Amino acid sequence: MADIEPYENALDAIPGAHPYPRTSRYHDAEIGIHRQPDGTEVRYTKRRLLPPLAEREDEGQDHTVSSGERPDLLGQRYFGDPAQWWQIADANPVLDPRELTDEAGKVIEVPLAGGFPRADRGDRRV
Repeated sequence: MADIEPYENALDAIPGAHPYPRTSRYHDAEIGIHRQPDGTEVRYTKRRLLPPLAEREDEGQDHTVSSGERPDLLGQRYFGDPAQWWQIADANPVLDPRELTDEAGKVIEVPLAGGFPRADRGDRRV
């Protein structure tokens, strides 16, 4: 199997390089570095916090859940990418994304493409 270390080192050499693609919910998450007693550096993604519901944009649309819908299908429908289901999950107070579509007739919020304003996220990182 190929060694991925050269790839990681190449990313480290690029200022501002981020390990997550722009479409990932973790793209804006801060990357932390833990230094072990032997000097080894371990990179990790810091906790990603959402702005409080009251501070989120009011722009978006309601969606009434139909029987058989899934979060990934909603991501495809509204954002053209099934992997973008997380934007809908972020806009609704659920812990498990399956809660979004577990009940036909439930009304959920679908944010505009791009999700919440990025400026609000910057001061809430831990």
